[in-house]
Amino acid sequence: MVGQDDFIIDLMLARGLINEEILNQAKEKQHDESLESVLEALQLMKVVTDSDITQLLAAEYGMDTYDFENAKENIPEEVIKLIPAKIAKRYEVVPISMNSGILRIAMADPADIESLDVIRHLMKMDVEGVIASRKQINRALDFYYGSEEGTVDQFLSDMTEVTTDITIGATSDVTTEVDGQGDDEDAAPIIRFVSLMIIEAFRTRSSDIHLEPMEKRFRIRYRIDGVLNEVESPPKYLQNKILSRLKLMAGMDLSEHRIPQDGRIRITAMGRELDLRVSDIPITHGESIVMRILDKSGVMLGISELGFLEDDQEIIYKILNFPDGIFLVTGPTGSGKTTSLYSFLHTLNQPTRKIITAEDPVEYELSGINQVQIASDIGLTFVAALRAMLRQAPNIIMVGEIRDSETGEIAINAALTGHLVFSTLHTNDAPSAITRLIDMKIKPFLIASSLRAVMAQRLLRRLCKQCKAPHVLTEVEIEQLEISPDFIKKSNFMKGAGCSECKKGYKGRMGIYEIFILDESIEDLIYGKADASVIGHRAREIGMRTLRQDALRKAAMGMTTVQEVMRLTVSD
Repeated sequence: MVGQDDFIIDLMLARGLINEEILNQAKEKQHDESLESVLEALQLMKVVTDSDITQLLAAEYGMDTYDFENAKENIPEEVIKLIPAKIAKRYEVVPISMNSGILRIAMADPADIESLDVIRHLMKMDVEGVIASRKQINRALDFYYGSEEGTVDQFLSDMTEVTTDITIGATSDVTTEVDGQGDDEDAAPIIRFVSLMIIEAFRTRSSDIHLEPMEKRFRIRYRIDGVLNEVESPPKYLQNKILSRLKLMAGMDLSEHRIPQDGRIRITAMGRELDLRVSDIPITHGESIVMRILDKSGVMLGISELGFLEDDQEIIYKILNFPDGIFLVTGPTGSGKTTSLYSFLHTLNQPTRKIITAEDPVEYELSGINQVQIASDIGLTFVAALRAMLRQAPNIIMVGEIRDSETGEIAINAALTGHLVFSTLHTNDAPSAITRLIDMKIKPFLIASSLRAVMAQRLLRRLCKQCKAPHVLTEVEIEQLEISPDFIKKSNFMKGAGCSECKKGYKGRMGIYEIFILDESIEDLIYGKADASVIGHRAREIGMRTLRQDALRKAAMGMTTVQEVMRLTVSD
């Protein structure tokens, strides 16, 4: 490592990045502050950064670079498993992808050809190196393989070997002896397990973690791409200690086991700050905790990245350019409504516009947008927040959810006085949003005058690009989806085989949508309090595609499978 540092310094001198005077200052700093190397001193002096060094080495050796902290996605677990932890840590390398039989690994020292040769021999595969900073590689080794304290699997393996007098059938009384609050000698392993569990969930692209006390076991599940996957769970006797640790981290009352509680946890992993929204509810055999993992990078997606095809993108941009009115986004919990709204706000967020949101809770903090956290216990309800927000002279308002007639009427009044208002409702399809507002006792003429457009959405799994292959539809699939022979001829249906890059043939999710902009005919139906089925029929006549139709055309383009279409749009 010292030899590499000297080589890097020589390169910087040769390229004119530093001169002898700066080098001498760095040597003095190294001596005065007892630093490990002159290179470290140069970094502390802010003469060079990790990125500068990485780019310098890449240019010298003609290699690609890799930035772990700015990578859009985590490295798939199947790729990480290609190199055992002992080998990865010994040679300080991290596998990042596997394509066409070639394993790409990130390494800090491009001159270490010997390590590449050893890994090729041990793994019996072609290996290609890319350059990353040593600091990032060390963080990645801890993140993907576990720190010196071990991994979740190692923790559970160790726990099975521990003999204990604790009764396996634990009661629902939660101990508070966690994190130094008692003399519990198991506190440190519990703290380690909880941290590793959260990091592992993030690494596997999980959206939430479910901890569920059962009668004879303690079940843990990760939701990956919308589907729950059970993972190896800790012994039942650790249930209460783990739940107590999580409640403590989330700022909950450890002594309260009878009523639901909410909290938040913030941790840092791989240089990213993770925000977890925690919900605790008492159940028969203890307390069930669900942690929603909030990754801010997911809400900075462009509209095209959400899953909108070109024609739907045109409709969305038309709606976003409306000067006033209400745009409603509907769907069940977990259908991506918040992500869509935040992406719309991100698109509209300009210095010339004032945007205010009222949310419960504020899931993501958006730069340049004024966000109000609803706190009903102190009187800051949606209604109170909306009234105050209107006095702030905003251009655009977002209301997290229209829950009652009072909130709805104030949102409508805001729309009628020149504001563009975004909000959500829990309905199964777009036309039902109108009848839902009428059911809230909001006057039909107010709805017809203010509502501009409605969008319903769901999230379905994307096919993995690495392993998808052509799929011939079965007679059952054709019958259930009511597909014509002409449509099949023009389509490119695919299926996922499953590979090291994905989860059973799927990787990531995208939205499916049904969107319609109100016209005079639909306004007339609102005045007449028409049923949702009548409004839906008219919406389809003026061009609205149903969720199933949108999902089916994406399956026909090879973006997802017909199985996903049927699973997500069974109500159609």
